Amino acid sequence: MQRFKKILVVVDEASVSDAVFERATWLAQANAAELTLVDIIDGEPGELSRLFAALPGRRATEVEEQVIAFHRTRVEDLAQPLREKGIAVETEVLNGASFIQIIRRVLRHGHDLVLKGAHRGPDRPFLRAPDLHLLRKAPCPVWILNGETRAKSERIMAAVDPDPEDTVRDALNRMVMELATSLAQQDAAKLDVMNAWHVQEESTLRHGLVKMPEDEIQAILSNEERKSTQRLDQLMSGFIEFSDLMRVLHIKGIAADVIPEHVDSEGIDTLVMGTLGRTGISGFFIGNTAETILNRVSCSVLAIKPMGFVSPVRLEDED
Repeated sequence: MQRFKKILVVVDEASVSDAVFERATWLAQANAAELTLVDIIDGEPGELSRLFAALPGRRATEVEEQVIAFHRTRVEDLAQPLREKGIAVETEVLNGASFIQIIRRVLRHGHDLVLKGAHRGPDRPFLRAPDLHLLRKAPCPVWILNGETRAKSERIMAAVDPDPEDTVRDALNRMVMELATSLAQQDAAKLDVMNAWHVQEESTLRHGLVKMPEDEIQAILSNEERKSTQRLDQLMSGFIEFSDLMRVLHIKGIAADVIPEHVDSEGIDTLVMGTLGRTGISGFFIGNTAETILNRVSCSVLAIKPMGFVSPVRLEDED
């Protein structure tokens, strides 16, 4: 995947896994990319010494320094096998809320991908708050791996919602397709491209109080399906060379329902999707459809922001 060159790999205890290191190694070697491994201490600088304030003399400060030294040694130990493979690796230990520190690191150093394992519990399949915050607010693509995934994908799904009249949405869909096809090609994986369409208020139109004739409803459905098909065909015309790798699915239904259902039924291990939402004072925020999908899937997710996205996290917020 000749795209990512400065990859930030999160290796705190809740995020690291064999799959993360295998994927990071593969990406670095395939792209001649630089890796930065970051471990994160959940607490602002000095917070640990305050926690240990009951200890006599300078003991609290000494214990804090020992804890930080442990994390530095740990991340260096994780980096060494990568360096032995000829991969350029930097390391850093960050203090503070994990998603904020990760985003600030991206802003300071221009990382083009964040790679981490999911913060999942044994009895909770959904992404937890730190991962969702990162997906919502990071300025670069975020790839969150299911801990059970392999180094290479086998079944990839690209969720698209083309609209040539919306330049931001159109560019985002093309980015999704570029990454999904590149990943499928390099992983020798199968790729499903799904576009869901539906007619808003179809059930209302069929209600007895509205009393719309069935032939009129069918005309509306046919017209919407035709327009949706044209938009999808226009998007896919730019990726004809990948036809042998993928199948294109144009499904009637609500995206927040049919995409998770397809992920489950087809054993999709990697979902590539955009996170386009409304605009606001800090840029784009994740849309309701994307949020619902992310809370209903348990596969790895590569989430992409639209061009022009501005993270609500700021470097000037630092104390």
